[in-house]
Amino acid sequence: MDALGKARALALLTPAALLGGALGSQYLGGLHPCEMCYWQRWPHWAALALALLAIALRKSAAGFLLLALAGLAIFVSGAIGVFHAGVEYGWWEGLTSCSTTLSGGSTEDILNSIMATPVVRCDQAQWTLGGISLAGFNAIFSIGAAIAIWMLMAKARKQ
Repeated sequence: MDALGKARALALLTPAALLGGALGSQYLGGLHPCEMCYWQRWPHWAALALALLAIALRKSAAGFLLLALAGLAIFVSGAIGVFHAGVEYGWWEGLTSCSTTLSGGSTEDILNSIMATPVVRCDQAQWTLGGISLAGFNAIFSIGAAIAIWMLMAKARKQ
């Protein structure tokens, strides 16, 4: 596989793996995401779509641009992860309120929905490994992958 093929694979596999881990920890592991956790997911969804388009259009200049944009989306998720991890570690202040969407229905249905919704604070890590939270791991893996994608793209341009 050439450098550009590796970059495309990395642009597809990184968000897929990180989203899979996030969704698995939520639905299988019982960890409820906070608002900033959701913020980190949106760029990964965009990166997946961009990477798929880059693969579909790999023979064109548009495919190269889409691959660079996928790398950017992955980097943005990592940057949000840095911010979130900083909030968790107390390096700076983040959001102090939690938010959720309410489903429609009667007043009693809305109240039951509110009471059943877990309150998840953005400034408390629910899980850590070696002192690194999930937001911290997202930052490390996402920023590292984005840089690797761009380096592979630069290598392919030189060749």
